[in-house]
Amino acid sequence: MTAKLTLQSTYPLGEGVDMPVLGFGVYKSPTDVTVKSVTTALKTGYRHIDSAQYYENEKEVGDAVRAWCLETHSSRRDVFVTTKIIAPLKTQEETLASLRDSVNKINLDGYVDCFLIHTPTSGPEGRKHLWESLRELRSEGKVITIGVSNYGIKHLQELIDAGETPAVNQIELHPWCQQRPIVEFCNKHNIVLQAYCPIVRGKYADDAELVKIAAKHKVDWSQVLLRWSLQKGFVPLPKSDTPSRIASNADIFNFELDDEDMATLDAKDMGADGAVAPNPVDCP
Repeated sequence: MTAKLTLQSTYPLGEGVDMPVLGFGVYKSPTDVTVKSVTTALKTGYRHIDSAQYYENEKEVGDAVRAWCLETHSSRRDVFVTTKIIAPLKTQEETLASLRDSVNKINLDGYVDCFLIHTPTSGPEGRKHLWESLRELRSEGKVITIGVSNYGIKHLQELIDAGETPAVNQIELHPWCQQRPIVEFCNKHNIVLQAYCPIVRGKYADDAELVKIAAKHKVDWSQVLLRWSLQKGFVPLPKSDTPSRIASNADIFNFELDDEDMATLDAKDMGADGAVAPNPVDCP
């Protein structure tokens, strides 16, 4: 199945929305760079942009998408845009105002495609508050589908026990941090897994086995890691502000890792010790 994936392939999320199998992240992209980077990504063929309130560049993401749509005579519906909220405010109305503010900043026909709870760290009541606020935003037509990020099994089960299933769980995923129990749980409940830090921030660029696999396929080490993610059924979200790297990260659909390659990478799992970002999946 994965060999036939293209940059235009999507996963269905329900609610009549499909999410492209490769996303473009903008974490830590400065505001004066974000428009250029997102524009480059869109011109390269990406149709999935991942932002967040915490990144402080939602407006620039929207500016880039609007300008690209105008220039290419494309529909806003052609681009899947995600953002996130970290914590609830004092009241649900204040939280809703914050969510609406994000939608207004992005300014793409009055809605975003996906809104996620960025982290489970606000506790059971905070998570419930955020989810109810996202549901209200959805009822207002300002978001199509809602989900979570950095959720562990306990947090996911909490939602499922309440009769709710998030469309997406965005977590750190790469060969050194595979979070297998969470992956298995999400697969069981048809929760799409988005993979952040899919190229591990370059930490293992010199890994001998990774370099060997890259040489075998005549590709870059980062392309191997992104291809691994795709073949696992994840939606990788590589981030770069370098045009050549943005293009390279999208050029992962013309080769396939074989069983030996996958087994070699699968064997690198270090569990929580392999994470390169703060991992709140075990928080209360």
